[in-house]
Amino acid sequence: MPALSTTLSSDESPPLAAWSAATPQRGYVHAGRLCPWFACAAAVLCSIGLFVGLVVAQTDPHQHEHYRIAFIHTPSLWLSVAIYFITAGTAGYGLVRRQRFLSMIASALAPTGALFAFLALWTGSLWGKPIWGAWWVWEARLTAELLVLFLFLGYVALQEGIDDTRRADRASGLLALIGAFGLPLLYFAVFRWSGMYGAAPQGLSAPGTPVIGTGILLMSLGLLAYAVAATLARLRNVILKRERNSEWVIQNFGARP
Repeated sequence: MPALSTTLSSDESPPLAAWSAATPQRGYVHAGRLCPWFACAAAVLCSIGLFVGLVVAQTDPHQHEHYRIAFIHTPSLWLSVAIYFITAGTAGYGLVRRQRFLSMIASALAPTGALFAFLALWTGSLWGKPIWGAWWVWEARLTAELLVLFLFLGYVALQEGIDDTRRADRASGLLALIGAFGLPLLYFAVFRWSGMYGAAPQGLSAPGTPVIGTGILLMSLGLLAYAVAATLARLRNVILKRERNSEWVIQNFGARP
């Protein structure tokens, strides 16, 4: 996509923290500048993290090679939950302050969060079968993660199913906020229910050696960088879609996309 050189120069770009002055036009420019850096960081960190996890780390005497799934499962689980709460906070703050750019950020975040939630559930099943003897157990973390995936899918469905973007932002924002308050309650409810009716299944945890911890940390940082890069790239598309009738889009792209 072409840069907005005629409408917005680098000297006019506000700092990213200036949300009160943030506009879709400036957000488009910032996203284009930052996306390649985060993409390169993601490629480097994930490559090193996978090398540590698959080559350097030793085989676990109890879980054997199965525990290596933790290098993808654990960061995906952390990031999906973190992205959900960031999405809910951004969408909620955008509703309160009536900042449509923040609603665009939340809309760009949700598909990436759904991807990580699905990845966490899928790798958790692959890991759980040889360890627990079942593809799925109603454990608190897995149940909460399943709800996270459904909430993300519901958020995306509302965004895509409602033609009026303002109504879509309100509906999806309310859903995200309700889920943000309900997730902790669900987690503790399932955790207590598991404790009342027998011991809860043992969590999927790899041996806590420094090498494994380093590999998981590198993969977490790498997937975090990927999440930022994917969100920035998607944000540019969201901005162009919603601002297709704006003067700055027509001026810089020559036609309505």
